[in-house]
Amino acid sequence: MMSLKQFWTKKTLVGLGLGQFLSLLITSTGFSSSELSNRGINAPTSQSFLNYVLLTVVYGSIMLYKRQALKAKWYYYVVLGLVDVEANYLVVKAYQYTSITSVMLLDCWSIPSVMLLTFIFLKTKYRFRKIAGVIVCVAGLVMVIFSDVHAGDRSGGRDPRKGDLLVIAGATLYAISNVSEEFLVKNANRVELMSFLGLFGAIISAIQISIIERNELKSIHWTAGAAFPFFGFSLAMFLFYSFVPMLLKMSGSTMLNLSLLTSDMWAVDWMYFLAFAAVAVGLVIYSGGDREEDQHQCIAGVGDEDAGRSKHFDEEAGFDNINREAIAGSSKTGDTSKHDCITSGERSETIENKNIGKDVQGKKS
Repeated sequence: MMSLKQFWTKKTLVGLGLGQFLSLLITSTGFSSSELSNRGINAPTSQSFLNYVLLTVVYGSIMLYKRQALKAKWYYYVVLGLVDVEANYLVVKAYQYTSITSVMLLDCWSIPSVMLLTFIFLKTKYRFRKIAGVIVCVAGLVMVIFSDVHAGDRSGGRDPRKGDLLVIAGATLYAISNVSEEFLVKNANRVELMSFLGLFGAIISAIQISIIERNELKSIHWTAGAAFPFFGFSLAMFLFYSFVPMLLKMSGSTMLNLSLLTSDMWAVDWMYFLAFAAVAVGLVIYSGGDREEDQHQCIAGVGDEDAGRSKHFDEEAGFDNINREAIAGSSKTGDTSKHDCITSGERSETIENKNIGKDVQGKKS
């Protein structure tokens, strides 16, 4: 049975906090995409392009300054860049056909996809506790889906079925991207990953924009209302991409996708809060007690050490008893002496008072 300290490890708390920060960022990108779609702006690749440019400039500069040698093959990053660009394209494109709620709900398809891919390629083994955590999280999402269907929100959009298919396809590509990033961040490093993902993502995005979004960009009337969500999306995506490798290295891609489930809590329906609570409980079950295996391996060593300490403490206790007896004896002697001093003082004072009384009587007579 795990104790509370084993459950609430520092790693668990940091992972949960970082996961919710990423969830907040992904929620803001969803609102930005929905707002742009409502304004008639249809440029999903262009929205992600600035994010890739920022990644290239910031992390590429760090890599050049440190003169780091390449730890992974460059063509790995080409494939990752292609998968990531298309995943962003499909999910952002889906906002034109269905509601933001449907996009965020169906995006959870990435969770079973990630678990399957990590099991096959990264040899990740999921114990019952982790599977139970995933089940609780998905159960929370089921409550949201029922609430969503009941509210009739999923009917929003001009072609919900097409939008849902785009989300599922994008979620599958996100799973491939997340697992690839987990592999690269653990075998290369975060700066290299962000630099080359940004570089090849920007190149692929530029090619795709020139082919399918050139006319759309020309037709956009750039106002403050259009520019703010456009650049807000890019900034949120840049922060999201910057912190994702940290959570991937710490807890893995499954934990990342489970954390992003709480982005669905934006709705005000009471079932969303129940879903949020279920997802939170599932995250704790999944991520808690990471040190359990290490502690089992150290039981024998700790038992021997405890036995030695117990013997040492017993010896010290024997000395303490002797010291306490000596101190007690001296205390009793001190108390007796003190009592004798007080008694003799009282006696001398009595005798002195009697003598004074005799003198007074002699003077009177």
